[in-house]
Amino acid sequence: MRIVAGKHRGRTLIAPKGKGLRPTAGVAREGLFNILIHGRPARTGAQGLAGARVLEAFAGTGAFAFEALSRGAGSAVLLDTDPKALNAARANAEALGERDNVTLIKADATRPPSAASAEAAGIAFLDPPYGSGLGAEALGALAAKGWLATGALCIVEVAAGEPFTPPDGFEVLEERRFSAARLVFLRWRK
Repeated sequence: MRIVAGKHRGRTLIAPKGKGLRPTAGVAREGLFNILIHGRPARTGAQGLAGARVLEAFAGTGAFAFEALSRGAGSAVLLDTDPKALNAARANAEALGERDNVTLIKADATRPPSAASAEAAGIAFLDPPYGSGLGAEALGALAAKGWLATGALCIVEVAAGEPFTPPDGFEVLEERRFSAARLVFLRWRK
């Protein structure tokens, strides 16, 4: 798995061995960032990537966060419950020279700790296990605990045919399908 673009373009990310991790495919990440930069969310007032604080829940290797940092985001918080995934993300941050810009938190995104106001993210990416239904639950919990800034752009990756209904306070902006994945773009309105 490699960083698609930006200052870390082509750099390889470390992933733990095993079947429990399903990183977002490179083509989906490339499509996601093209939409962030040029698509409808960008035209409807999405915070740009330059200097942005990003949150990645169900982070795994941190591929989304490191892609965002590569393209100019200022900092990233990664939430995951798997120690192997967090160790891989820590190694990736170190290898990319991003250690000072990344905060790793061992936490369940559906029951996160409270965030300090300075930790509220303008862009959030959630990649729960396919078919788990945890995306909407995590969005609601992250918003309730202060992890999302008002107007934050949130992207939830679900299986292409998986139903997804956002919690109150979120407006669906658009959806895009990339092979087995569907990306749902939402705005936090509270």
